[in-house]
Amino acid sequence: MKPISNAAVLARFGYALSDPTRAEILMNLARAPQYPAELAAQLGVTRQNMSNHLSCLRDCGLAVAIAEGRRSRYELAHPDLAHALNDLLGVVLLANEGHLPHP
Repeated sequence: MKPISNAAVLARFGYALSDPTRAEILMNLARAPQYPAELAAQLGVTRQNMSNHLSCLRDCGLAVAIAEGRRSRYELAHPDLAHALNDLLGVVLLANEGHLPHP
């Protein structure tokens, strides 16, 4: 199997962030692991829509599902992703003057 290039890895990360709902999911998971139903309620999306977004984030290697009995809890695939997301958000906000930061 051919190794994945750095450019392909970044493109996959960019694809995951290209949807505002997926970006919100990642920011929520950076704060704490959560269950899909909780995420769906917080973001105002259907459970099916949330399932699709979480599947994308798993496929992109950014989130993992941890089985807890009949439920699954989601968390970032690696703790360093939380730091990377916060750094990226800071840089993007600096580049976009006039943008109101999200608390």
